[in-house]
Amino acid sequence: MPSAPAIRIAALTKRYGSLQALAGIDLDIAQGEFFGLLGPNGAGKTTLISALAGLVRADSGTLEVMGHNVVTDYRNARLKLGVVPQELVFDPFFTVREILRYQSGYYGIRGNDKWIEEVLSRLDLLPKANANMRTLSGGMKRRALVAQALVHRPPVIVLDEPTAGVDVELRQGLWQFIKELNAEGHTIVLTTHYLEEAEELCGRIAMMKTGRIVALDTTANLLSRFAAHSLEEMFMEVIRRD
Repeated sequence: MPSAPAIRIAALTKRYGSLQALAGIDLDIAQGEFFGLLGPNGAGKTTLISALAGLVRADSGTLEVMGHNVVTDYRNARLKLGVVPQELVFDPFFTVREILRYQSGYYGIRGNDKWIEEVLSRLDLLPKANANMRTLSGGMKRRALVAQALVHRPPVIVLDEPTAGVDVELRQGLWQFIKELNAEGHTIVLTTHYLEEAEELCGRIAMMKTGRIVALDTTANLLSRFAAHSLEEMFMEVIRRD
């Protein structure tokens, strides 16, 4: 019997007043994929991720993570998911290490210090591990959010603009770590405005516009179909179309 997709989205809609943020999204992402979700600001990417994480309730449709419905089986769905949000949201009263320990506790994980130390090391956070979150630079806060999303070792990891506003060295180190997690079987979903990242990392890409998926294929097929020299050229061509 085939395994369930890492993420299954069916007929998903969400409206904010007169704005149709999601207009019937259908998408399956297989376990172990490195998947790119691209689109201009306002395309619906963050609303889709928020619905997946349980932060927004869709008006209609179905969302599942590793076979668990995000509404009716939300505990198991959230155990399987780690999300790095676009916004810098953090608790200003604790150190980086304390936040990761508390986050482990939220998921019922004890004795997680070895993995916490590895995550801190791989994200170059060890020098700041005992620093209060509010004292960190924007780039360091971004690293801490990535660490927080990974602390319970979720099989599905969603990265919403994870390298926005961070230095080149962090971007390289982060992607090396994420690629290793993907090679170990973790499913990665990436939204990014650095299109060269998507072109290099993602095996398959969906492009969103006005709450709809307007292109979906392997990266190689998309590039071939649009006869573009780069993903950026193809992306701009898709966005220009009605």
